[in-house]
Amino acid sequence: MSEHVVVALGPVDADTVGPVLGERVTFVTDPTPDELAIAEGAIVRADRQVDGDFLQRAPRLRVIARTGVGVDLVDVAAASARGIPVVITPNSGSRAVAEGVFAMALHLTKRLRPLTDLVRNGRWAERNAVPAGDLDGATLGIVGYGRIGRRVGELAAAFGMRTLAYDPFSPPPPEFACADLSELVGASDVLTLHTPLTEDTRHLVDERLLAHVKPGSVLINCGRGGLLDPAATLAALESGRLSGVGLDVFDPEPVRHHPLFDHPDVVLTPHVMGMTRRAMTLTFVDAARGVADILAGRSPAAVANPDWNQRKASA
Repeated sequence: MSEHVVVALGPVDADTVGPVLGERVTFVTDPTPDELAIAEGAIVRADRQVDGDFLQRAPRLRVIARTGVGVDLVDVAAASARGIPVVITPNSGSRAVAEGVFAMALHLTKRLRPLTDLVRNGRWAERNAVPAGDLDGATLGIVGYGRIGRRVGELAAAFGMRTLAYDPFSPPPPEFACADLSELVGASDVLTLHTPLTEDTRHLVDERLLAHVKPGSVLINCGRGGLLDPAATLAALESGRLSGVGLDVFDPEPVRHHPLFDHPDVVLTPHVMGMTRRAMTLTFVDAARGVADILAGRSPAAVANPDWNQRKASA
């Protein structure tokens, strides 16, 4: 007989999380108000909101597990005030996102879209007018050298790229570190963004920074949509300072149309680079493991509010 009820907010694969949660847990994929009222755990997808109203409707809640690392839609302070840890899954999608960066970099550097158009439209004779570039020997500039940024750097080495990294929160190793962001931007053939979105980093990539961009470079954002100013980015494309832009993240989401999206040298994906089949399985497993840890009295591997237990103790 089950001892605990854990609910899903958004689509969560029950066959994946069930064995991790264990036989003593009933997992509910589409909870009713009554089931929510007795739930001790919740596995929450990135687009679902956990606010004060939700917490009131789940008075027995002991743990919230967010698939991914972003907690923009979770009232972390309210959860902490009730002694509820907000589990995150930082390791599950890192490799998938890093692969996505290189998918975009290759697409844009190798000029796949215009070359496809040449073949499709019978314009073979014009192929020399669309020269493909190289990653081998190029410089990759990584802004934000956390888990994903480090993995991007590892893949860059396999392509024969030189890597520079800038991180205002955690300095990269000396062999990669570039203390000045403008200097990094000016030296990079491919620039990729992986720093957290804060008040200080919102529109980090703006008109002023893009003025330092190495002409013909590629800009990729698989971090947070608010890191770049879309109007300034479009202007840099139109002027030729940027030769291509890859975007997997937007501000806001779901995205509202912007003229940047219509430019032929822009490739767009709807925030799915960390949602590959393998990555989703791993994030569900990590989220379920975090819930199981709390229900069993263990410390979860990663939380967004590391002081959650102290808040509870002082309440």
